[in-house]
Order: sequence, then structure tokens, then C-alpha cells
Amino acid sequence: MKLAPYIDHTLLKATATSAEIRTLCAEARQHSFYAVCVNPVYVSLAVAELAGSGVKVATVCGFPLGAVTSAQKAVEARLSVEAGADEVDMVIHIGAALENNWDAVEADVRAVRQAIPEHVLKVILETCYLSDEQKRGATEAAVRGGADFVKTSTGFGTGGATPADVALMREVIAGRAQIKAAGGVRTPADAHEMIAAGATRLGTSGGVALVSGEQSGEGY
Repeated sequence: MKLAPYIDHTLLKATATSAEIRTLCAEARQHSFYAVCVNPVYVSLAVAELAGSGVKVATVCGFPLGAVTSAQKAVEARLSVEAGADEVDMVIHIGAALENNWDAVEADVRAVRQAIPEHVLKVILETCYLSDEQKRGATEAAVRGGADFVKTSTGFGTGGATPADVALMREVIAGRAQIKAAGGVRTPADAHEMIAAGATRLGTSGGVALVSGEQSGEGY
């Protein structure tokens, strides 16, 4: 199985420079990754670097904490797609999920969905902070709110994707959305496990290593 079509080649660290984003985009072109994922400040640069390549540009909103208002997330998402982003990965209101306030989680997702109705919306649950029942509730709320993908992790929390979490999310989704596994996908074996569990997209800063059959470093 070729891994490149599954990969969102990712660079979201605070210290990322424009030169590093250009390198990220060149690698994505070379290996035909599905997308790059960059912070909003670099969306325009990534769009320019990837013009004509077929590689999508994804970005984030409410990242990595999810702790801004729904209105702020909606504006951030809208401005990013106006700058050329194809996809937006938003972080849910994690505190609301910990309180089992699924109406609030759903409304948060819906606000962003309504701001970018024609673009792909991935909803990050940050599963490392949630119980299994909360993962189920958050997945259902995200789908109800209009998620195209439900995503495991930011890569900035206390843990990343696991095959068990992906399988749990797949059970809840029941074909209504797709799953992105992110955080800790560092070896080809990791990647294949996530895909077998139900992931159709992988977020990783180690895409080049993965498609080369190697282990990536300690990044996203």
C-alpha cells in the first residue's frame, strides 16, 4: 500500500520559518502527498509554492487549545480559505467535552462549518484528554456539527493517535465521515495500523521518512 496519498505533510511548530515551509512544500510535490498542513500565517506561501502540483493546502483554527470562541474560530477559518486553504483542521472546545456538554461541542463545530461550507472541515478531538465515552460523545457531536473528518489529535497534547481510538471513532461515525489519525505516526507500521483501524488520512511531520520506509523523528 502506498502511503503518500494518505499523508498531510505537517509543520505546525511555533518556530517554523518560511524557508522550512518551502522545503515542506517541495517534499510534498516530490512525493505526491495528499496535502501540506501549515499554520494560517503560511497559507498564502504554501498555496504559491504548490500551485499546479495537485497537493492540497490544509491549515488549522483554534489551534492547539481549542479555547477561543466559536465566532473566533469561524473568522479564522474563513480568512484561511480566502487566502487559499482547501481544508481546515479545527480543535473542539475540549473543556466542554470534559463536561459532557455535547450541544456546545456540536455548536462550536457547526459555527466553523457554516463559515466554510464548501471546504473540507476536520475536527480535532484531542483524544488524549478524553475517556472512551467522551471520545464517543465528541465524535458524534463533531459529525452532527458537519465534520467531513474527525481527527484524533493536535500532536501538541499529552498523547497522539492510537489504533484503538481510530477504531472507536470509526464505530461511532458509521460511514458518515472520515478519520484522520495524527500525532505519533512515526513508522510505516504505525501508518498501516492506523489505516487498518479506519483512518483515511494521516497527519505527520515525518512523511518523507514514512514513504522511504524509515522511522521519523520525535516531531508531530
